[in-house]
Amino acid sequence: MHLTIQGLRQILTTDLALIKHIAGLTHAEKIIAITPQAVRLENLRCEKELAVLKAQIEADCLAAHLDATLSESTQTLVDFKLVAMDMDSTLITIECIDEIADMQGLKPQVSEITEAAMRGEIEFQESLTRRVALLKGLNANALQKVYDERVRLSPGAENMLQTVQQAGLKTLLVSGGFTFFTDRMKTRCNLDYTHANVLEIDQGKLTGKVIGGIVDALEKQRTVERIAAELGISAKEVIVMGDGANDLKMMSISGLSVAFRAKPVVRAQADVALNFVGLDGVLNILHS
Repeated sequence: MHLTIQGLRQILTTDLALIKHIAGLTHAEKIIAITPQAVRLENLRCEKELAVLKAQIEADCLAAHLDATLSESTQTLVDFKLVAMDMDSTLITIECIDEIADMQGLKPQVSEITEAAMRGEIEFQESLTRRVALLKGLNANALQKVYDERVRLSPGAENMLQTVQQAGLKTLLVSGGFTFFTDRMKTRCNLDYTHANVLEIDQGKLTGKVIGGIVDALEKQRTVERIAAELGISAKEVIVMGDGANDLKMMSISGLSVAFRAKPVVRAQADVALNFVGLDGVLNILHS
């Protein structure tokens, strides 16, 4: 077993006592510095029940604003061929539909539905249908305004994408959001594949409907499987990143699932939970 601990500061200076404490708890063979912000404790020999120890380590690190990832083996980027990402609140910092709704003065109502869906309290198809219906009549130029003024890449996204692309991995953006934004992110980030919902526009205004099927949790999973098949790879050669309950199905089939600043239900089921560091924190876990 190995344990990767990382944060936003130089943890070997600021958190050395905690790292040594955890190394003692786990009887780690050695502490390896990956970067000034990340270390790996190698060859753990745990005497406590693993689930109990894991919960204790995660609680200690959470209190210190550190991310801790326990793994049975050291995977590296060469073990993977595709990175599949959710868009809203994962690759980018916002929920696009919430910001579109803000143009209508409806952000609180739409955000409430969004949050419930991301927590898994409402089926995604129902939530999207309800939210899009509230946008009926909005001038379609609001979409460009949201993109220009509010869409920002999440911390670490640029470095993560650049690194995986240089390593030869393909990239897929699969979103319960809208093609208006995924198409632009594909060009902006040089992504290989995108899949999202199509907003219906009539005479320059949103109709409050989407065209075709809704990209929900099952469709996200099917998309990952389809692209993997096209590439001739196994789903176990895919890294999947997401933050909401509608990402869980595609995360469950992956070789490495990454919950990024995610809802508790997602963090609990993911291989990796990045609560504090950026998206490029996954690179430290895949460091050889």
